[in-house]
Amino acid sequence: MADTQTIHAIGRRKEAVCRVYIKPGSGKWDVNGRTLGDYFPRPSHVSSIQQPFVATDMLGRYDVKANVDGGGNTGQAGALRLAVARALVMIDEAHRVKLRGLGLLTRDARAVERKKPGRPKARKRFQFSKR
Repeated sequence: MADTQTIHAIGRRKEAVCRVYIKPGSGKWDVNGRTLGDYFPRPSHVSSIQQPFVATDMLGRYDVKANVDGGGNTGQAGALRLAVARALVMIDEAHRVKLRGLGLLTRDARAVERKKPGRPKARKRFQFSKR
């Protein structure tokens, strides 16, 4: 695709959904109107989100605007990471091999297991009493 356009991609993880808009720029991040470090105070989340850019040597070349909704911090960070990786593949198809090799294009399908009837949680059981 042409570099003059804004690239749009969607990422999901757990209950979180992220819509990402990437355009050429100076590496500015806007996540729900805040900076990346402001929205995700945990450094491990920030480094995992930037992983697709680091893997493709594109860090600081694109401005990222992200709308994140639902879930918690870790789910939102995972959704943002997937959306960024998908957007980088749309920009240049040659990135697909490297991102796929690092597992950055795979949607993490793990979700919370539902609560079962007659139990306090999904797998936990009430205390057994012999007498």
